[in-house]
Amino acid sequence: MSVEALAPLASPGPVDRVPVLSMRGISKSFGKVQALDDIHLDIFAGEVVAIVGDNGAGKSTLVKILAGVHPADEGEIEFEGQAVQIPDPSTSRALGIATVFQDLALCDNLDVVANLFLGREIAGVALDEEEMEKDAWELLRQLSARIPSVRVPIAALSGGQRQTVAIARSLIGDPRVVILDEPTAALGVAQTAEVLNLIERLRERGHGVVLISHNMADVQAVADRIIVLRLGRNNGDFLASEVGYEDIIAAITGATEHARPLPDPPYRGPRRIGPVA
Repeated sequence: MSVEALAPLASPGPVDRVPVLSMRGISKSFGKVQALDDIHLDIFAGEVVAIVGDNGAGKSTLVKILAGVHPADEGEIEFEGQAVQIPDPSTSRALGIATVFQDLALCDNLDVVANLFLGREIAGVALDEEEMEKDAWELLRQLSARIPSVRVPIAALSGGQRQTVAIARSLIGDPRVVILDEPTAALGVAQTAEVLNLIERLRERGHGVVLISHNMADVQAVADRIIVLRLGRNNGDFLASEVGYEDIIAAITGATEHARPLPDPPYRGPRRIGPVA
């Protein structure tokens, strides 16, 4: 295992952009409960797309379909222009979709290196601890991560640092799309700023980033586009630079109906959140 593949991805320019991931007419029900109904979604390389909505809007179901946890009942998914099926998590990862769930799935009793390479250890006759440690440092360096030591147990890290390790682990294999499920939930101000800077770093490297969040301040800080789901349906696709907080809340609550297609968003170039206090 090497982290050489973590060189910046090629980002498309402002013209002729093609979605790296598209969902068309995605529907999913659980018994009599219609969780998703005719969902449409485009994700472009080098942009952050926030998906927002009230509880029960369908955000978690949408993520789990992309992650291969649940199959869609209807609809089509295209990845890099090709129709694909995502029957299980291993297929999702093999395609180039990395998902970081809210629970992070880290082992508190293991150190950073062991968590990064869990199930993908570098080994010959025995584990190559030196090589894994070197690659762990290189991976975190490329992400400008603030981790004091790759040999510290996960249990000793802050919430923001734990989120950083989980995101770094997802990048092994060089995914095209990274899905982050509530990455700043329960974090303090400084830790949240650290994670938002990391999201900007992913964007700069050319990943398509899907951000699931209830925190509108975080969404407005990093998102290029904001997609609103309401009762399992699309209810708005907004350019973040052109929409106000009140409009987003109105779409979330159903005060207004915004379900309509938008043209491809313009390429806006990299931005920075600023240093962590």
